[in-house]
Amino acid sequence: MKFINKYLRNLSPYKVASHRVWEVTDEQRNSILKLDWNEATVPPSPKVKERLQKLVENEDFYFLYPSTNNTELLDGLSTYCSLPIENIQYFASSDSLHEYLATMYINAGDPILILGPTYDNFRLTCEANGATIHYFNYDEQFNLNEDEFVNKIEKLNPSLVYICNPNNPSGTLISNFFLTKLISKFTDIIFLIDEAYYEFSGVTMAEHVVNHTNLFISRTFSKAFALANFRAGYLISDINNIKQISKIRNPKNISTFAQEAVIGVLSDIGFMANYVEEVNSTREWFINVMNQYSFVNRVFQSHANFILVEFKSNEVKTMVFYLLEQNNIYVRNLTHSKILMNSLRISIGTKAQMIRVNEVLKSLK
Repeated sequence: MKFINKYLRNLSPYKVASHRVWEVTDEQRNSILKLDWNEATVPPSPKVKERLQKLVENEDFYFLYPSTNNTELLDGLSTYCSLPIENIQYFASSDSLHEYLATMYINAGDPILILGPTYDNFRLTCEANGATIHYFNYDEQFNLNEDEFVNKIEKLNPSLVYICNPNNPSGTLISNFFLTKLISKFTDIIFLIDEAYYEFSGVTMAEHVVNHTNLFISRTFSKAFALANFRAGYLISDINNIKQISKIRNPKNISTFAQEAVIGVLSDIGFMANYVEEVNSTREWFINVMNQYSFVNRVFQSHANFILVEFKSNEVKTMVFYLLEQNNIYVRNLTHSKILMNSLRISIGTKAQMIRVNEVLKSLK
């Protein structure tokens, strides 16, 4: 223990959901419906497979480090984000990007404010750098008291405020009007807006990075683009922020496979858009389905590829969780906040996949 970094000695780990999909045979895997990590439930654009097939046939690249400045990838991101290349940098996942941000901007003892409950891995990243974590929580309806949130920021004066928008696990959305108000009022505080589910909400703060140097936006290719296994994400921010973070970013850590996969999906935005449209439509259908069950207390309106379902009791939630698991359907059992103790988070897949979920739940009527 004495050899461990003092900030890590009593650190609470980020709790992952069951990942049994990798502990079974290929045949068994085909029977599993994995709705616990908010991954896409279908393969990515066929353009990915096309590019990777060409790549593996070219053995000249196997023994080389990956491209450290892939201009084709950056051009694709620039077009997709409608921003200059200078405002964008790609990373080996948004989690990796968060680690670089913590290294660059967080000092030991710095107060960090997290709007919660939310994605817990960022808490871990900050604590590993010696930061002190503070929370401001949504109420039990997942409504945000904006005035009290502003007061909290004023009193705490944190180094950084982390906001997942849409929120994970509720899928609720904070308006751009309020976020703009925050970054304009607190110009000496970094605001990290995690837009992992941007494609499903269609709401982004990206255009504001050209006028606000304290705004950082992280995004991922793991959700709407169906590239979770490739570990790819990117940062949108002020030009000078991109320059600074690029100084410590290890450019060799994004594999050629990941870079080619990203280029593939960015060349076929229509494929992603069609998938997002189906998920959003299915989400609304599934919300209506879940609201009809007597054992469901409420379903929160979501702007992401998942829904948060609150059950009548923790016992009911547990019963539903294990019933689905017995039928090879995995959902997220939420325990990291008291307002989530009776809730499950369920990723939304295709209509056919969610019909399968509903058929299992019908047995509880």
